[in-house]
Amino acid sequence: MSKAYLLLGSNKGNRLAFINQATDDICKRVGNIITYSLIYETEPWGFIDNTFFLNKVLIVETNLKPQQLLTELKTIELKLGRIKTSFYASRTIDIDILFYDNLIISDENLIIPHPQLHKRMFTLLPLSEIAPDFIHPLLNKDLQTLTNECEDKTKVNLYYQEKLI
Repeated sequence: MSKAYLLLGSNKGNRLAFINQATDDICKRVGNIITYSLIYETEPWGFIDNTFFLNKVLIVETNLKPQQLLTELKTIELKLGRIKTSFYASRTIDIDILFYDNLIISDENLIIPHPQLHKRMFTLLPLSEIAPDFIHPLLNKDLQTLTNECEDKTKVNLYYQEKLI
């Protein structure tokens, strides 16, 4: 079994319902969720929109290989109404693979670790909440250190005080 670290985000429609449905679909199609972060409400990163995102990070045990995982996640996104654009835009659901074990992959349709994760506080806060000691395989720093060093100043606030799935 491998461990995949996934970021879920939604800022269109019923954000919480999309996050929860994606979590359920991941359980059914991808594997067992080992742990998950609190839900954070975050300012859009890379584009201007009035609707903040809800974000959550999951660690999932899976038998799927990285490309198979990507295919399943894209299927879930499509099922939940995701319309893929070539630019940053509002979306019903976005599911990113942040890490897959300690693998480093650079294909035309899949890059692991996610190339922007260390620059995004909305990714680092929930990630370091559940895996602060995980070492980024390219940067050779733990996630807590990357969070402390991140210069991103976009707003990231707890949405729920309790863990909900």
